[in-house]
Parts: sequence; structure tokens; C-alpha cells
Amino acid sequence: MIGTVFRSEDVPAADRFDYWRELIARTRSNDFISTHSAEFWGELRLLELGPATVMKVSFLPTRFRRSTRMVRQSDRELYHLTLMLDGGMALDHAGRTTEFGPHDLHLADSSRPYDFRPANDRERRVVRGIGLDIPKALLPLPPHRVRELLNRRLSGQEGIGALLSDHLTGLHRHADTLQPADAPRLGKAVLDLLTAWLAQLLDADAALPPETRQQALTERIRAFVQQNLHDPELTPTAIAAAHNISLSYLHRVFRQQTEGETVAAWIRRRRLENAHRDLANGSLRRTPVHTIAARWGYPRPSDFTRAFRAAYGMSPTEHRLRALAEQE
Repeated sequence: MIGTVFRSEDVPAADRFDYWRELIARTRSNDFISTHSAEFWGELRLLELGPATVMKVSFLPTRFRRSTRMVRQSDRELYHLTLMLDGGMALDHAGRTTEFGPHDLHLADSSRPYDFRPANDRERRVVRGIGLDIPKALLPLPPHRVRELLNRRLSGQEGIGALLSDHLTGLHRHADTLQPADAPRLGKAVLDLLTAWLAQLLDADAALPPETRQQALTERIRAFVQQNLHDPELTPTAIAAAHNISLSYLHRVFRQQTEGETVAAWIRRRRLENAHRDLANGSLRRTPVHTIAARWGYPRPSDFTRAFRAAYGMSPTEHRLRALAEQE
């Protein structure tokens, strides 16, 4: 396991808010204000991934305020990305207020003051989110272009934004199995995804170094594939056409960025992984196997059964029965 874990119940009640505040202050300098500080509840997992710091937080409504004075006194020159998972927050900046809810992303600059506060600080409702801190010097995009995206509500449900959101939540879902040696590689992967997403939003691929531009293209392809896995006509040829590149260039770029895995193999693996997950989902137990197969791009049940058995050594029905029995 990597990272630091905090649960408020592990700390005496009188110390909970201060201790939680100290942990978050490792990555950012803010004023922390909460009407619930006397009876605070919160959980935090802090992952140090080489150049990137990723934290998953759950807390009673708290206000995060960074003043001009704090910027002058200390600035680590970071971009802060926040992914909202549950609850609501609002950002007061430059005379305007922007509200954020589940699946929204927003980018802030540690060199600029901000006031990030609960949408309703009186309600005792837990706010959940994931934060990402990246040194600004590592982002290969012109700062004046990045400023166009600061403090806006950005979608975490489409394109590379959805891929980035899934990656951030997946890091914490599997945090207990990660090893310290994994950290630098995982940090680079997060930085590549963030760069690709911002470049897509800004239509700024041309400003990226060649290696990063190639990675950005790969991430766009991944996002396109993920959103179209249900389509049985999703082929390498269709993907190349959608991205205005040749089929040979698609194969070359993809192999370089995925350690030799072909586009077709990656599509097949993602389809089977999603079907494998859905078949083990108790809430989908009444959904026919062939419906789940069609949902993930296998309109012919026989093709799905053959591919599933080759990948997992059992039929889809056998996997479902075994997985559901283990949940009882």
C-alpha cells in the first residue's frame, strides 16, 4: 500500500479538524473554515505519485480560502484539479460564483487567490471528491492558454475528461494493492492524461512536444473507444477515420504507447472486462447474458461466449453463478 490514510474516528474528537487540516496543508496552503469543526467528520487518503499528489477526501462542509497574502507568503506553483464525487461546492473568484456538483472538474492555480466553499455549509451532508496537484512547470502547455480554463466548471463525463475521472477514482479503488515502486509511473500516467485533456479542451495539440502530442492522441483514441465499445462496427479502420489518421499510423502510435498491445486487442480486452464486471453485479442478475454481451459490442451470443471462455477459462454463465454465489 502507498499513501497516508486519515479517518476522523482514529483521532480524539477535539483534535480531528486540526489534524485533518494539517494533512491537507501538506499539499496546499489554505484557510480552513467549517461550521462543523467541533464535531468534525472526515476521511482522507493521500497518494504521493512522483510529481503528482492525489487525494481522495470525504468531509463535512468545509471552506477552503486562499488569500492574496497567502499567495505572496508561500506559493508552490501548483495546478490544483478537483473532481467532485458527491455534494456541492461553489467557487468565488474574480467577482463571480461557479457551482460544482458530482462529476464536475475544475482547475485552480496556487498563484491566484480563491474561495472554494460548500454550497450549503449548514447542512450536515458529506462532500466527497478527489484532488490532484501537479507542479505547473511539468505541464507542457503555455500558461496563458491554461488560464483560459481556470475556475470553470468542466465535464468529467465525456471524452478524455471521463477517462481522467475514471483513472483518478481507480487509483484510490486499488490503492491498497499499489506498491511504492509503482508511484513514479502512476504519476506520469496521471500527468499525461491531464495534459491530453487540457490540450483537447484548448485545441492546443500543436503546442505540445512531439512525444506528448502522440500521448495526447492515444488518450483521445482511448476515450473514443471507451465511449463506443457498444458499437460492433468499432474497428481500427473506423477509429483511424474518426481521428483523420492512417490505419498504419494508428497501429504504430498505439503500440508505442501500450507496450505492444494492438488496437483490436485493447478493444476486445476492454469489452470483456466490462462484461465480466456487469455479470458479477448483483443488481444486474436479472439482465440476460446476451443483453450484457450486446451492450459491450457482441451482438452474436456465440461470439461472446467463445471470446469470454478464451479470456477467463469459463463461460459467461458460469462466471455469473460463481460471482453471485460468493456475494450471498
